[in-house]
Amino acid sequence: MSNGLAQGQAGDLTEGVTRAAVGTAPVVPPVRRRRNVLVWISAVWLAVLILVALTAPLLPFASYGEAIGLPRADPSGVLSQWFGLDNQGRSVLSRIAYGGRVSLLVAAMAGTIATVIGTVLGLVAGYFRGLVDAVIMYVTDALLAFPPLVLLLTIASVLQPSFTTLVIGLTLLVIPTFARLARANTLNWASRDFVLAARNMGWGALRIAFREVLPNVIPSVLAYFPTVIAALIVAEGSLSFLGLGVPSPTPSWGGMIADGKDFLRTDPLLVFVPAMVIFVTIFALNQCGDYARNRFDRAVDR
Repeated sequence: MSNGLAQGQAGDLTEGVTRAAVGTAPVVPPVRRRRNVLVWISAVWLAVLILVALTAPLLPFASYGEAIGLPRADPSGVLSQWFGLDNQGRSVLSRIAYGGRVSLLVAAMAGTIATVIGTVLGLVAGYFRGLVDAVIMYVTDALLAFPPLVLLLTIASVLQPSFTTLVIGLTLLVIPTFARLARANTLNWASRDFVLAARNMGWGALRIAFREVLPNVIPSVLAYFPTVIAALIVAEGSLSFLGLGVPSPTPSWGGMIADGKDFLRTDPLLVFVPAMVIFVTIFALNQCGDYARNRFDRAVDR
């Protein structure tokens, strides 16, 4: 019995060595394969959406504010009428393309500004600590105490609804998120050996914070960026649906849903098309954001 056990162990060992020598590639789990496919599909969707939004004036669409037929006309083979016409006879496809310019640009601008301001505030708070940290965290906690939609409604009610108002409101909404994220990562990196070595070399605090700590904080912040953009698109759509977004006739996806809600029973495409565009875009951004965070976490663990 002992000889058989020894032979079995020897056979397993020989098989393991043979596999290692041949260099057998690790088996990729089916779940991860499906995940990667979703990420690639999401990236392609976002690339096409951004390309259409940027080149909308060059595409053979009808003008987004021009009536080209009867109100609520059914879809047809004509390019501008693929998704039918809205309640004023304007092309739904054209307004989707031009509405993407508004929704994506508002979210991208607000997210970028909030990323820069929030990262700097979190870096300063996490590295210098003390009174500076307390003041910055008190301000961010105060902003986080307001329900997001209530804060946006307050800003939109005080200021005149416009593109600038949307950017200001959405920027204030997400600055605390980036500040807290940057602060947490700064606290992690500020105690590393290379930071202590820089201090021993006589480097100043600002130089260490922005040249040594900041480059290590940026990847984790940028990995969270797509998810924040997704949330900002939803917030912009909510304000536009409530009539506090970009004024008409400039289209936005939330405004298109608001315009079509009264005809939901008879013409559901007026709501379904912009709602599906928002849904797929949010899904794609979340997939890309999850993938970026997973890649960053594995890189840090190594």
